[in-house]
Amino acid sequence: MHTTSQGHIIQLDGIRFIAIALVLIDHLFVTVNVIPFGALGVTIFFVLSGFLISRILLKSKEKSYGTPGGFKRYLRKFLIRRTIRIFPVYYLVIVFLYAFDVPPVREKLAWLALYGTNIYMALYKTWMGSMDHLWSLAVEEQVYLFFPFLIFFIPKNKLIPVLGVMGLLGLAFRFFYFIMVKDFTSDNWIVTYVSTPACLDSFALGALMAWLQLYKGDTFRKLFDKSWPVLGGLILWIILQYWSRSFEQRFNISFVVFDRLVSSIFGFFLIGRAVIGFNGPMAAFLENPVSIYLGKISYGLYLYHNFVYNHFHSGPMHPTVRLFNKIYQYIPDLRGNVAFEALIVMALTIIIAALSWHFFEKPINALKDRFAY
Repeated sequence: MHTTSQGHIIQLDGIRFIAIALVLIDHLFVTVNVIPFGALGVTIFFVLSGFLISRILLKSKEKSYGTPGGFKRYLRKFLIRRTIRIFPVYYLVIVFLYAFDVPPVREKLAWLALYGTNIYMALYKTWMGSMDHLWSLAVEEQVYLFFPFLIFFIPKNKLIPVLGVMGLLGLAFRFFYFIMVKDFTSDNWIVTYVSTPACLDSFALGALMAWLQLYKGDTFRKLFDKSWPVLGGLILWIILQYWSRSFEQRFNISFVVFDRLVSSIFGFFLIGRAVIGFNGPMAAFLENPVSIYLGKISYGLYLYHNFVYNHFHSGPMHPTVRLFNKIYQYIPDLRGNVAFEALIVMALTIIIAALSWHFFEKPINALKDRFAY
């Protein structure tokens, strides 16, 4: 396992970079892309989050369980550390967008402020414009509300069956919703995509990985010591995409029910292998300084990218659209060039995320050290 002196697993930053790159590719090439790269990237983030938070909570439980005030201390440290990492920049963005009256922030402020965007989308079967992507952050925050209790109060030797049930619930939620709706449309798919119960299999696999690493080290090494399961998971995901295309309806059982499960399995082996440590070209890629840096600022990249530019919701007065038009005045042949526009948006997003990281997130994030486990 390749770690820093502080115990940080180096290649996981590279995995974050892969996940955010998949999301950006999906959103920036939305007019020409038909492969759900974005969904795959978000699922990898969910599995990774399940692994990291479970690992933190299990370690913290070992120090706190059975001690006076142990649960209170355990829960307080987790929630404070998560709050320091997630909340400041999120609410800064909400305040900024509110001040500039970016729709639909003022109309949906309570949903945004309470991390309820996914609940709004599922209830009303609709997206939220340039706020669409915030649904996944809402899912993560909702998982943080019950995961600490699950980890602390379930004995570690009984946690695996519970995680198994949790994973099956995620799959069952998508399956039964799919079969119960006669004419399944994109509106129905929103429910099976953004609802927290529909994401449980991803987090369960991440938590399983953490449990194996901490308590079954030999099994963990045997499971992730080779790279072929990662390739197998990727091939399985590719096969699933072909199967999905075989249906006349876009929103079919393959896409709606099994895509997240197969994506989670791929993410499970990808992340587990990175924890052990890839070798060769993959190691060089994941440990490349650029990959590591972009992985470190991936939260900002994800948070900001839809506001920097959104193909469907950035109007003619949007700063990025105005920049495009200015460029087209001098180089008209670039107008409509998807690759050029994607390059500009990626560059702007990286610049904004980097500034946010160095001047806002990183200084605040340093406060977490006061609440180290």
